[in-house]
This record gives sequence, C-alpha cells and structure tokens, in this order.
Amino acid sequence: MLATSCGTAPPAERASSVTPAKPPVVSSPVTTTSPKDPKPVKPTGDAINVRKIRWTKAKAVSKGKKVQLTWWSGVEPCTVLDRVKVKETGRKVTITLYEGASPKAKNVSCIMVAIEKTTTVKLKKPLGKRKIVDGAKA
Repeated sequence: MLATSCGTAPPAERASSVTPAKPPVVSSPVTTTSPKDPKPVKPTGDAINVRKIRWTKAKAVSKGKKVQLTWWSGVEPCTVLDRVKVKETGRKVTITLYEGASPKAKNVSCIMVAIEKTTTVKLKKPLGKRKIVDGAKA
C-alpha cells in the first residue's frame, strides 16, 4: 500500500521558509532647531555666490514699523544671509532675501541640514494695509 498526501509543513517550518518583508524606508526632514524657534540672523554683507531665496512667513511687528521674515536655510558658514532688499510703494512692500556662502566657508565641509531662520527689517513707513510680497518669487 502506498500513501501520499498534499499536506503542508508544520507552522514552525513554514515560518522559516518565508522571506521576511523589508521594513519601509521612512524619510523625514531633519532640523537642528524647533520650528517654533527660528534662529535670528542679521545680514553679513560679504557672502559669495549670492542668490535670491524665498521666505515662508512675513509678519508685521512693532506696530507695523518692521516686518519679521522666516525662511528655511542651510547651516553657517556655508549659507548666510547676505542682504535684504526692501522696495516700498503705496500698495505693496516687496522684500527680497539674498543668501550665499560666507568667505569663511572655504575648505569647509557643508552638511545638508535645514534650519529655520528669521530676520527683521525696518520699513520707511508703517505697513498699514499694504501687501507684503516676496521679491524672490518675481
């Protein structure tokens, strides 16, 4: 008498023959400061390879006599605020941020880490009902 079956292996053997699933790869931005605490910076005026950079927030402060800007940037000395250009008209205030590398960044390894920064600029006249415009978007 010959007996055959189409049975399966016991549960312990089945588990060992299954290829384990790879865990999902999760990528999220790395920041060195809390989004609640942007790093205050002032223009250096001596950056090299300067370019326009977009800001993410603009808020009137000091009864509209100043505007506080916030943006995402890189670490110093690799990325510094060079200057801020403010153009005021009767209807709008255009503010352009310019960033570049500090002259001190020569022969320095630059890490790719996002840092939220902030700076405050004075206006010639209080903001009032004028619109704040990002000059880097134009």
